[in-house]
Amino acid sequence: MSIKAAYMVPHPPMIVPAIGKGSEAQIEETTRSYEQAASEIAEQRPETIIITTPHSVMYADYFHISPGKGAKGSFSGFGAPQEQFGVTYDTELVGEICGIADSQEFPAGTLGERDSALDHAVMVPLWFIEKAYDRLGIEKDYRIVRIGLSALPLTDHYRLGQIIKKAVENTGRSAVIVASGDLSHKLQEYGPYGFAKEGSEYDARIMDVCGRGAFGELFDFSESFCENAAECGHRSFVIMAGAFDGEDVEAKALSHQDVTGVGYGICTFYPKGEDESRRFLDKYLERMEAEAAQRRSQSDAYVQLARKSLESYILKRKRITVPDDVPEEMLSTRAGAFVSIHKNGALRGCIGTIGPTTDCVAQEIINNAISASTADPRFPAIGPDELQWLEINVDVLGEPEDIESEDELDVKKYGVIVSSVGKRGLLLPDLEGVDTVEQQIEIAKQKAGIHRFESVKLQRFEVIRHV
Repeated sequence: MSIKAAYMVPHPPMIVPAIGKGSEAQIEETTRSYEQAASEIAEQRPETIIITTPHSVMYADYFHISPGKGAKGSFSGFGAPQEQFGVTYDTELVGEICGIADSQEFPAGTLGERDSALDHAVMVPLWFIEKAYDRLGIEKDYRIVRIGLSALPLTDHYRLGQIIKKAVENTGRSAVIVASGDLSHKLQEYGPYGFAKEGSEYDARIMDVCGRGAFGELFDFSESFCENAAECGHRSFVIMAGAFDGEDVEAKALSHQDVTGVGYGICTFYPKGEDESRRFLDKYLERMEAEAAQRRSQSDAYVQLARKSLESYILKRKRITVPDDVPEEMLSTRAGAFVSIHKNGALRGCIGTIGPTTDCVAQEIINNAISASTADPRFPAIGPDELQWLEINVDVLGEPEDIESEDELDVKKYGVIVSSVGKRGLLLPDLEGVDTVEQQIEIAKQKAGIHRFESVKLQRFEVIRHV
């Protein structure tokens, strides 16, 4: 069998009356929609409920699937210890998912368990599902598969959904997916996380996309946009979308509310048969490949040199020498340079030098391209299979100049260097998602390990950006 249905749901603990203590009345519309979705799940009588959760174990480069025979949890952390849960895991389906992942060398499995207790992004949906089973008089004989998210690209989340689909088919399971995730956390000034303009934009877009079942458009939400919107469930929704790859889907948006400052959206999805036009990952990768080829053909000499350097090192572990055909300016100029690498819109590596450390900027670029692709501590080294998807920028830095205050900065024109007691941090200008000087300085302080309230020496610099 294949996935019988899927449900996009939020997980606000306050929606449980024992926790909300009356405050749940303000999201009554969400409660009604949740009850409808939970009733539909119960009526499906699935053997297994697969729940994707943002609040399970999360790794940067690995999808954690909860191991063992089962788990327990309660809302004691939210003041309602009487609300308790115990689930049985579908060990056969978990094993099949892990086996397929291993065969594809895909980073997913049951390693790295830290805390086996159920998280609230699982327990809130279960609270409604169990109530629906009781209300309809249906025996609760389902099992659970609990899957966490990762910091890997959206394309990998979609691939995990494809793996889940294949595992369900291989085991013959009758299964549904619950994609647990709140929407933006920055919808109202009075909310717990404040307001950002991207918040309402995210909620409107995601409800439109999911309400139409237009899963291919989920790839078009950039990392910086999602981060600024402080969304919670996007990756969860993308996994769900991957589980319907190549299938027509009947999608329905049940409700959306933002009265607490956090977005709560509920949608339902039912497969309607095969549809080859809905191979969204294949289409996205084809588009990305075409765009990458165009970028490579249009890149200037600086970017071409950075790409040649990192490709030689990644494929052959060989450091190139400065080619004879680089422009004279790259040989006669000494300057600091940063190489920034993105993949599918997400940062994949960025390392550079504030000032010149070699005889010419060409050598600076060669060295920093290798470092950005293999030695950025935030990311694993780039592999050969990633090379065709990389977007590369080279920023050549001008001479830093001391400034007296942040009033002399312009986030689009100038980069900033902050210094304090042997610590120094840099942030380049004109970065997506960095809209104010205050943001620019704060991020530079974070990179340097300087406390946000600590006074610093400020310097500014201009860059020439090569794409």
